[in-house]
Amino acid sequence: MTESLGHDRLARLMKRGTDFLGCDYAILGGAMSWVSERSLVSALSNAGAFGVIACGAMTPDLLDTEIAETKKRTSRPFGVNLITMHPQLSELIDVCARHKVSHVVLAGGLPPGGAIDRIKGNGAKLICFAPALAIAKKLLRSGVDALVIEGMEAGGHIGPVSTSVLAQEILPPLAAEIPIFVAGGIGHGGLIAGYLEMGAVGVQLGTRFVCAHESIAHPNFKKAFIRASARDAITSVQIDPRLPVIPVRALKNREMESFAAKQREVADLLNVGSVEMSEAQLQIEHYWAGALRRAVIDGDVETGSVMAGQSVGMVKEEAPAADIIRSLVDEAAAALERRAG
Repeated sequence: MTESLGHDRLARLMKRGTDFLGCDYAILGGAMSWVSERSLVSALSNAGAFGVIACGAMTPDLLDTEIAETKKRTSRPFGVNLITMHPQLSELIDVCARHKVSHVVLAGGLPPGGAIDRIKGNGAKLICFAPALAIAKKLLRSGVDALVIEGMEAGGHIGPVSTSVLAQEILPPLAAEIPIFVAGGIGHGGLIAGYLEMGAVGVQLGTRFVCAHESIAHPNFKKAFIRASARDAITSVQIDPRLPVIPVRALKNREMESFAAKQREVADLLNVGSVEMSEAQLQIEHYWAGALRRAVIDGDVETGSVMAGQSVGMVKEEAPAADIIRSLVDEAAAALERRAG
């Protein structure tokens, strides 16, 4: 990589983020179930970014193995993303502690009681998602170490607000108080530069890394990404008001239609009292986990879920993770150099 004034400025703008993460570039790998595993996570960290294992629905034993295998492949720091509604969250936190995982990311809602103190008490830095300014302030008061603000352009489970609006709402009042990473719809380094100039310490990207050579995603899954445009990444629709479901953004296919039938099935169980709300929501999550596995691992991109962000239109080819990161960094540096005149 040819160093330039832009690269120097980029390094300065990312310094808080790189110091916090312990890596060269403040670029978090978005945790994508079945994709963000030992191979891609270690490749991202080895290339100077910060890989994050997606625990998803893994059991504690599976997570234990995944962390150990990732450690064999990189000596650089990496994190683990845990879902707050996981029924074995406490045991998963213990696994991270045994492995001395440096950074834990909690996703899927506000951290349950005691989780923050336990994670931080184990010596890890804690990163949480903030979908609104009020929640960001609450997490800050709770002692969280860093925030990710992720807009609706992202793939997978999403909120209702765009990345650009969240950035304008949350960065100005809070960026000086806590490290904030911006996520959702980022596919070009020029946008990374823009968020850094607004006060972000770094960014998080997922969709852009799915077609890395080191990603174990099935060739059919990668082909679907390379062929897709931004308009193909659509959101699921809530069918029944009795069952609040978090929208999911994925490429349009038969699976997106099948999800409507699954919602009706679970809502009926809820209605007759066969399941509690928490169990109903867990059934939906297990459904998505299975649908995603069919697409990512088995290559069934019609009846599986091809979760993708709107930046999928910028994924043009397979490439090594290091090349993707180098491209993003060079684009960001070039943008900063142009703005400096």
